[in-house]
Amino acid sequence: MKKAISKSSLLPVVMMALAVLFAATAHAAAPGITGPTFNLTAQTAFLNQPDGAAVYSWGYGCNGAPAGFAPTMPNQNCPTMQVPGPTLIVTEGATVTVNLSNGLPPAAGNTSILFPGFQVTGSGTGSVPGLLAQEAVPGGSVTYTFTATTPGTHAYYSGTQGDLQIEMGLYGAIIVIPAGDPTGCSPSQVNLSNGNVNVEAAHGETDFRLAHYAYDNCKTNYDREYLFQWAEMDTNIHRQALAQVTAKAGCVAGASGCSLEVSTEPYHPAYFLINGRSMPDLMDANFGAEYPHQPYNANPHMHPGEQVLVRAIGQGRWQHPFHEHGNHVRILGRDGNLILGTTAAGTPDPNSLAGLLMFNTDTTPGQAFEGIFYWSGRGLNWDPYGHHAGADAFGDPLAVQPCVPDANGYYTVNSSPAAPASAINYYEWCQDHNKPLEVAPLGDVASGGPATLPSPNIFTNGAWYGGTPYLGPDATLRAFAPNCATPVPANANAGCTSLQPSNTQANPANERGFAFMWHSHNEREITTNNVFPGGMLMMMLVDSREFVIDESM
Repeated sequence: MKKAISKSSLLPVVMMALAVLFAATAHAAAPGITGPTFNLTAQTAFLNQPDGAAVYSWGYGCNGAPAGFAPTMPNQNCPTMQVPGPTLIVTEGATVTVNLSNGLPPAAGNTSILFPGFQVTGSGTGSVPGLLAQEAVPGGSVTYTFTATTPGTHAYYSGTQGDLQIEMGLYGAIIVIPAGDPTGCSPSQVNLSNGNVNVEAAHGETDFRLAHYAYDNCKTNYDREYLFQWAEMDTNIHRQALAQVTAKAGCVAGASGCSLEVSTEPYHPAYFLINGRSMPDLMDANFGAEYPHQPYNANPHMHPGEQVLVRAIGQGRWQHPFHEHGNHVRILGRDGNLILGTTAAGTPDPNSLAGLLMFNTDTTPGQAFEGIFYWSGRGLNWDPYGHHAGADAFGDPLAVQPCVPDANGYYTVNSSPAAPASAINYYEWCQDHNKPLEVAPLGDVASGGPATLPSPNIFTNGAWYGGTPYLGPDATLRAFAPNCATPVPANANAGCTSLQPSNTQANPANERGFAFMWHSHNEREITTNNVFPGGMLMMMLVDSREFVIDESM
């Protein structure tokens, strides 16, 4: 842990510099298929890994075209085998039917699906009772039926020889969305909930949420959502399975010798996956052709002030202490159970959420949770927008944006006058408005600035620093005043900095933001076959409002 903490202490500055490296990557959401009837099959395929390996695996996929996709994205598909399996999106109260066909090799034997948290009935031609669930024999099928009783994020996975079949990739997620928006929400809650959506629309963004609220509760509204499924792979197990399946090709299911004897202990995983991919593959596009059996990515983006709903599931056999840089995560619920406080009488209080505020979000195997991640710039102690205190010599209208605090100190729709939807600094923390990062470039921090940025005159720490400590495509220009002098005159630009503009170094040209590393705090889990960086590692990109976050990619 000491090593992890020491590395993490370097990340805030390093990640701002790395933002330009990831600016052109695709984005994520919580893509899946809609029901309430789902036709799935269990089949084999090879999964591509960043080190060039193709790992023999098993997975659930679509047995024919699904009823639909949500949210709508280009190039959407549902292959006959994918890891994780298709995300099943259903509405609270719906009767869900899942038809599973067993397309695994005969030697793999029966397979099944468990749906923890739901009352399930199972039947079907070619199915037999198993230890935990009704099972489909090789070439057979089974039908599962249950009611989606409560909203939330849930896991599904094989209930047959779980130590092997889950390891091989037979797992997926179910998202149950509320049947409708909760009633009785306060005007301020509704205004803030609609405020970010209206701001996104004003800048040409599309709403890619599956719902407006995570649960039937006014305090669970959110602006963006991402689904992350953690898992790991021991390639020795996968190699054993492939060798035995190959050796027993053509055998008759159930006949003597037509079964696998794969040793799943001792367990030594080499790959650590988020949504079936490792870093950097997980930052490529959803439904990318280069990942025919790993369609889901893991690349979250947000704007300051947005409520980001994190849906997470531990799908492997290990716990993963996942750390989200930039802020803690407020847990909302686990396995479809919203965590409420209690009244003085000891009854659940719908107006009091009691989930933990977590530095590391724990992901117990088989358990799911929802949490809210939030970043506004509050606490930086400088204006991350690089505003000027007066007229702008560059003719930049963004430099002189007002900041009128609402009751909570932010510039929002609840300010008076209200922040317009077009405001580039919507949700700015007004206490730091016009506050410079540094007043005196080069050298010690002068009064009025909390930090000294790297000097571009020192190659060891300045020349490589191509980023900007400000949000927005021309924020460095707004903060870089050619008339700054040393000492800085009293009437000089309040955001004066010695860093050169980074506009020529980023792609696309209109993105400037902060990049916060999100990663496992188990150091080995941010490697791919023991090579760093890799594994369970991704970036949360906090983008300025004028950058359009296109979740369809």
